[in-house]
Amino acid sequence: MRTGVCVRRRHRNPLLRRSDIVETWTALVVAVLLVVGAPLLGTVAAVRSDGHARAVAAEQRAERHRVGALVTGRASEAPASSEDGGRQSFRATVRWTARDGTTRDATARVPADTRAGDTVGIWVDSRDRRVPPPAGDTEILEHTVTVGAFTTLGTALVVVAGHRAVRGAAMRRRLAEWDRAWARTEPRWTHRRT
Repeated sequence: MRTGVCVRRRHRNPLLRRSDIVETWTALVVAVLLVVGAPLLGTVAAVRSDGHARAVAAEQRAERHRVGALVTGRASEAPASSEDGGRQSFRATVRWTARDGTTRDATARVPADTRAGDTVGIWVDSRDRRVPPPAGDTEILEHTVTVGAFTTLGTALVVVAGHRAVRGAAMRRRLAEWDRAWARTEPRWTHRRT
């Protein structure tokens, strides 16, 4: 009951303008959107992204397979981090036999201790072209978290930008109202004619 009295008294305040009420309600809506809306939207985007990424990974696993390839030589001497856990690897030329019996050559990352003549596993598609391995659970999780986090952050930025725009408009309106009120009041205080 007391809260209702405070609200009614506040609305009867002669200094309270419509722009003040709009700004107060906008701040409340912004707080709800930042606390509930942005994380909820980020979660929904992450769940949808996870489902899509898992479907793509399943499709990749269905159309790609691993074959043994013979390392014929190193394509580069500079070590580079590999896709598999950050271990050191090199680019090397590899050769494998396709399903139709022809031999294929390509460049692939091989572990740092691999020598010419060693056999390594590579991934190929249905046309026997070398392709990256299908996405694993770690890549799917990273993708899902990234999409969720950036969706939440983007939503929060849009909400804050909208709030700033509404506050700017409310401030301009408030200043215009004060100018009009002063234009009516100032002649009475200064005894000047307009």
